[in-house]
Amino acid sequence: MSRRRRTGRAGWNTLAVGIFVVMVFPVFWMISTAFKSNDEIVSYTPTWFSLHPTIAHFRAAIHAPFFWPDVRNSLIIVGATVGISIALSFLAAVALAKYRFGGRKLFIVLVIGIQMLPQAGLIIPLYVVLARYHQVNALTGVIVTYMTFALPFCVWTLRGFIINIPRELEEAAMVDGNTRLGAFLKILLPLAAPGLVATSVFAFITSWNEYIFARVLLSDQGKQTLTVWLSYFLGSSRHTDWGALMAGSTLTAIPVLIFFLLIQRRIAFGLTAGAVKG
Repeated sequence: MSRRRRTGRAGWNTLAVGIFVVMVFPVFWMISTAFKSNDEIVSYTPTWFSLHPTIAHFRAAIHAPFFWPDVRNSLIIVGATVGISIALSFLAAVALAKYRFGGRKLFIVLVIGIQMLPQAGLIIPLYVVLARYHQVNALTGVIVTYMTFALPFCVWTLRGFIINIPRELEEAAMVDGNTRLGAFLKILLPLAAPGLVATSVFAFITSWNEYIFARVLLSDQGKQTLTVWLSYFLGSSRHTDWGALMAGSTLTAIPVLIFFLLIQRRIAFGLTAGAVKG
């Protein structure tokens, strides 16, 4: 029995490693290609690593037209989307998890239903609405658009975190002399921090990597996001500069990595385990 269990575990581990390699290989090849010379990139004999690494492709990418303005636009759009979405969704999640009111179940069903809608199907109606209020080709219009699919997921996810926080903790804080607001700030908010961080990671990655809405709504290259800039980037010559394109793709992925590294220590679960004894 133990041998069969070890064999099964080894098989699942092998499968997991295989899936991991398949998922990581494109990222590895992108970064590796960014440091290769043009001769190594177009060579009929591919190499895993460059024998003579170069950063010339990164220079070409950062000096390409509209790179820095589009980096700024992406940071503004994503920062505003994440900040506003987390603030509104947290308050909505608290209301859905802690209070009973008319239409509560209907609201939860609508939140789930909105997540089922394909984003491509929302392009035309959103464009019509934003055009009516002169928000097409404006960063504020893109922020509102990103919030339409970030908010429902954030509300649903945070509601799950808040429901698992025992109500007895807040009641104990209020018995000790805290007001409802004090219990909210001292008990509920700190315990919900892991949920806020995990949800913000999703909102950040989704908004940063989004392409379709930004491509449709932003026609001015000086107002576009970094993903749209990357789709236009071909290099200085008539043919595609694959080295610079891979370097630009690597630079596009760096902000997501930095954001995750900054907040990874806050992603923890089970903070309330054992806090209330039955």
